[in-house]
This record gives sequence, C-alpha cells and structure tokens, in this order.
Amino acid sequence: MRKVTVILFLVAFVMTASLAFADADDTKWIAQCIKDNKKEGAKEEVVYKYCECMNSKMDSNETKSISQWEKSHPKEMKECEDKAGWK
Repeated sequence: MRKVTVILFLVAFVMTASLAFADADDTKWIAQCIKDNKKEGAKEEVVYKYCECMNSKMDSNETKSISQWEKSHPKEMKECEDKAGWK
C-alpha cells in the first residue's frame, strides 16, 4: 500500500510540474502506461520518463493506449527507452 501511495504521489508531482500544458487525455494515457509497466523492473522515475516520451511521440488523435501503440512503433520505443535510461 505504501508503494502505491508513493507512486501516485510521484506521478502527481511530476505531472503537475511537466504536464502543465498537456490535456486530460495525455495525463490519462501516461497514468495507464505507468500502470501497465509497473512490473517491468524499472524504477518509477524511469517508467514515467518513458511513458511521457512515448506519449509525446504519439499523435494527439491516437486512440490506442501507449502500451498498444508501442508494439507497432519499435523505433520510437527504443528511443524512449534510451531517453528514460531503461536498462
């Protein structure tokens, strides 16, 4: 329970700081991406940076989630993994 609280606080803090101009859909997609990737073994900050990067590469009219979109966009996925420091 404590870990979930810490993750939610971190996400809320970072979203407030870096997504000031993002719309509600961006916030929703990034939160879902974080949830989808929480068991992948990376630190929370790395997952957030990755999800934010992937979201920024997607068209704003995209209907797929980040997790769905990344499967058909390996180049962008690799770029965001590198940018986030995902090992």
